[in-house]
Amino acid sequence: MAHNKRINKARANVDRAKAYSVAEAVKVVKANATAKFDETIEVAMNLGVDPRHADQQVRGVVSLPNGTGRTVRVAVFAKDKKAEEAKAAGADIVGAEDLVQKVQDGFVDFDRVIATPDMMGLVGRLGKVLGPKGLMPNPKVGTVTPNVAQAVKDSKGGAVEFRVEKAGIVHAGVGKASFNEQAIAENVQAFISAVAKAKPPGAKGTFIKKISISSTMGPGVKIDTTAASAS
Repeated sequence: MAHNKRINKARANVDRAKAYSVAEAVKVVKANATAKFDETIEVAMNLGVDPRHADQQVRGVVSLPNGTGRTVRVAVFAKDKKAEEAKAAGADIVGAEDLVQKVQDGFVDFDRVIATPDMMGLVGRLGKVLGPKGLMPNPKVGTVTPNVAQAVKDSKGGAVEFRVEKAGIVHAGVGKASFNEQAIAENVQAFISAVAKAKPPGAKGTFIKKISISSTMGPGVKIDTTAASAS
C-alpha cells in the first residue's frame, strides 16, 4: 500500500494538461523520485517518422555534458597496438578471435561494443547475438573506428546512443535522480538537441511531436516541445 501511496502522491504533483519547460519538468521529476534507490532519469520522444522507411531512420549518439551516472562496461574488438590502446583507455574487455568465440558461446556481459574497422569481418558473425541487443558496432555512431581510445573514453564518459523504435519513439536514460537539477536539465537538453539534429530527409510535417521525462518509478512529465527544440 505504501508503494501505491507514493505513486499516487507523485502523480498528484504533476499537472497532466501542462507542457513544462525543461527546467520545470526536471524540478517536478526530481521531487517525485522518492524510491529507495537512485532512480534513472529517462527521456522519451515521440517523433513524426515511420521507421519502416529507410529515409526516416533516426539514429545517433550524444555525449551528455554531465555523464549518465551509471557504470558502462565496454567491450572492444581490436588487435595488437589498438588492443593496448583500448586497455589503456579503460576498456573492460578486449579481444579478437578469442572474444568472438566467447560471445558466440553466450558471453554478453557488456553494455557497449567498439571495433576497429579491420575487425568487422569477424564481428559481423555476431550479428544475431549483438544485433537484437542493439550492441552491433556501427560507424554512424562512432563504434567502428580506428580511434578506439577516444571511443572508449566517450563511452565511459557519458556517450548515449539513440535509435528510433517501430512506434516512432526514441528514449534513453540521461542521468540519475541524485544529480542536481541543472546537471539533469543540461543532459536532457543535450539529448533533445541531438535528436532534433538527427532529423532524417524523409521526415514530413512535425518532427518532434511529444517529449516527456520521468524517473524509473515516477510518472511522466510533459515538456513543451517548441521551447525545448529551440534551445
